Amino acid sequence: MTIPMIVGMIMLMTFGLVDTFFIAMLGTDELAAISFTFPVTFTVISLNIGLGIGTSAVIARLLGAKLHEQAKETATGALMLSALLAVILAIVGVFSIKPIFTAMGATAQELVHIKDYMYVWYAAGVFLAMPMVGNSVLRASGDTKTPSYIMAFGGLVNAVLDPLLIFGWGPVPAFGIQGAAIATLIAWAIGLFYIIYLLAIKRHLMLPRLLTLIELKRSCGGILKIGLPAAGANMLTPIAAGIVTSFVAGYGQVAVAAWGVGGRLESLASIVVLSLSMSLPPFISQNLGANKLERVQQAFNLSIKFIVFWQIAVYVVVALSAGFLANIFTDDAEVADLIKLFLLIVPLGYGCQGVIILANSSFNALHLPLSALGLSIVRLFVVYVPFAFIGSQLFDLQGIFVAAVLANVIVASVAFIWFTRVIKNKILQVRVE
Repeated sequence: MTIPMIVGMIMLMTFGLVDTFFIAMLGTDELAAISFTFPVTFTVISLNIGLGIGTSAVIARLLGAKLHEQAKETATGALMLSALLAVILAIVGVFSIKPIFTAMGATAQELVHIKDYMYVWYAAGVFLAMPMVGNSVLRASGDTKTPSYIMAFGGLVNAVLDPLLIFGWGPVPAFGIQGAAIATLIAWAIGLFYIIYLLAIKRHLMLPRLLTLIELKRSCGGILKIGLPAAGANMLTPIAAGIVTSFVAGYGQVAVAAWGVGGRLESLASIVVLSLSMSLPPFISQNLGANKLERVQQAFNLSIKFIVFWQIAVYVVVALSAGFLANIFTDDAEVADLIKLFLLIVPLGYGCQGVIILANSSFNALHLPLSALGLSIVRLFVVYVPFAFIGSQLFDLQGIFVAAVLANVIVASVAFIWFTRVIKNKILQVRVE
């Protein structure tokens, strides 16, 4: 289930990387501006991820218990809910651009570019929500290939349109940084129309109609019970990233540009972890529905062992190619040096970060969203942000990089012990019953 997800996630990550690559050609101002947008755009994406987690957990458990009609109604309700929340969030986002980015440390010049990008991106977010939740429905049914194809196609469309819309060609005008957001909007819109056709008509995994208010309330109850804490947990990550970005902004535009590139590369380096975090929960939830918790324990332990060794290998590759990667994204020697420093330090903690991500997604799959939320709060606001602040005071920018590694090591230990105890207790409860 994970292997197809890796391909799709690689292509999905190209949205951010391709945008960053072409926007970097516009100049350091634009590169810094796009770096500021990452925590905010990821906050919106995190809401959709949370709804997807809730959707996948509820539908997979229903399918494991052979309740197919309830699963269809739940899928329909999830898509309607995602559309409604996306519109509300877009409206709020448009009116809060200036105060949010100013608080993060963006200059007046950077704010001009940020507005150009975010006005369009918020509109694109409406087209993003439904395909993300729709893909969760497919994964809950055990199909990870189709979501991968959808993500891959979206990434390809974005990559083709980016240079065309950013720099212009023939009758197409050069939109600059705004062109990247327009390309993203078009790619996500195509994905939306296809996922609706697939779920409603071809696969019959949702009802081909809108739900009544009573049906909507009934179907969304279980999703929100898991989805809201999951969304909250996911949205804490970019909020914390925004706070840390404000620390980084104290070292100037060059530092923010390097931090933004490092963050995009981090997403790519974590591609297998993120893919596994999407394929493991449906497996866990279906086995939970079938009351086979020993398989849940085995799958979790195997996934943890694999991801730690995998991310060690990733670190070796990233460290050896740090200079090459830095030079791809910038011609500015100072920015390149800081990117290299980031890549030599921060990826040391990616294995432990993988343990945290998998434990978090596994808690949600077991229908324990508050445990997942608690783990995220501990990681980000009890450990990471305070460590980053202290590190910045004692060792400047390098201290922030080291803080990220230490935070991952500490919280990974807590996460593994916590989840292991929970699943052992559940197995004992089943045996007693």
